This record gives sequence, structure tokens and C-alpha cells, in this order.
Amino acid sequence: MTVRHDGLTVEWLGYATVRLETDDGTVVYLDPGRYGVLDGQYPKDGDVVCVTHDHHYDSDGVERVAAQDATVVVYEGVDPSGIDRDVVPVEEIDRETVRIGETDHCAAAGVDVWTVPTYNEPDGPHVDGDGEPYHPEGFGVGYRLSVGDVSVFWPGDGDALDGFAELDVSLFLANIGGNVVSDRHEAAALAEAMDPDLVLPVHYDTFDLLAADGTAFAADVAARGVPVVLDEPTDD
Repeated sequence: MTVRHDGLTVEWLGYATVRLETDDGTVVYLDPGRYGVLDGQYPKDGDVVCVTHDHHYDSDGVERVAAQDATVVVYEGVDPSGIDRDVVPVEEIDRETVRIGETDHCAAAGVDVWTVPTYNEPDGPHVDGDGEPYHPEGFGVGYRLSVGDVSVFWPGDGDALDGFAELDVSLFLANIGGNVVSDRHEAAALAEAMDPDLVLPVHYDTFDLLAADGTAFAADVAARGVPVVLDEPTDD
């Protein structure tokens, strides 16, 4: 299934991977790859590819979807040398790459990209057994994009931070996986506070740690008066 929203075609491909396409053919990918979500052939049609943090950095996934003239935007905190997976350094990706800061802006292919800090709060519910945040401050970012005439927000991995409600957003890609990130209840409350034109939940049910009930989330958000849609990947 694909979702149509105000001139955008939106597809959640699984895990954190989202594909956005404007009516004029500009394509953006967010956090492409990992856990088999990009198995098979992809058209290498991405004009802009954005990566939020180490956990979502998959150099093979980036090259699998990025057009040869694409711009790959990678948060400056991503450090492939500390990743215990088979990835190549950002600078060795065979595409133009841009390192972006925690509160930064860049533009490529007619798409404006802004970063916002994303993290688990030390005194919040998403900490490990030693009380350490799974995603400490500075580890990753969220992206607010202007794609066509639509403002899109992908918060990346972290809590449903109060500051997000101040963003002017048309499409909110809600992270509802829970445990190490915001759960569906926290994300629904944030959706109500943000009041976007549409909410699409992503980053859940890829594996047991991210088990969440997308249908229950959608019902909760709809009951708050916010438009919401599901685009759950299939095994086909």
C-alpha cells in the first residue's frame, strides 16, 4: 500500500525506511536499509537520502536506493568505525555526501532539510538497566523536510520530546516502536500536540523489541481529532 498526501506519495518500506515522492518525480528516502527491508531490486531513484544515526546507517541500503547524482545527508554524529556491522565509511559511499549538524539546514534537488536534536531523556522511561538513555543527547537527529509543498517530520529514534510540538508539520511520521523509543501512547499525545494534517506510524513490528499495535495507535490518534493512516508493509 502507498499513501497519498497533498501531492506526495508516501511508502513505509519497513523498519525506519520511508520513501517520499512528489508529483514531479523528486524522491527522498529516510533511513534506508537494515533487517531485509530493501531486499530485492530497487530503482536507485532517490534524489535525497537522509540518515539519522548509527543504528539506521546502512551504507549498502543507501547505495541501493540513491541515484548516481543523489545527495546523501548524514548526521555528523554517525561514526561507522564504532558500528558493529559491515558498513563502509560515509566518505566512501559512491555518491555526493553532506555531513549535517544537530541544528542545521541544507538543500538539494529542491528539497530543504532541517535537523532537530533527538534523544531519550535521562530521567525518562527509555533507559537501559543502568539508567543510561538508549539514544543519548547528541547521538542522533530528526529531520524536518520541505518536499514539494509539504512539510514532513521524521523524529528519528528517541522520546516524543515536547519541543517537537512547536514544529509546523503537515505529515508526521510517528515513531511508535516503544522500549528504546517513544511508544504508541507517547506518540499519540505528541501527534495531538503537533496537530499535523496527517500522521503515519512507522518503525514498529520489525522485530520483538519494536512490537506495537498500529491499529490501536491509529484509533487513539483519530479519537483525538487528528487524521491518521496506516501503511503496514507486507511480506509479499
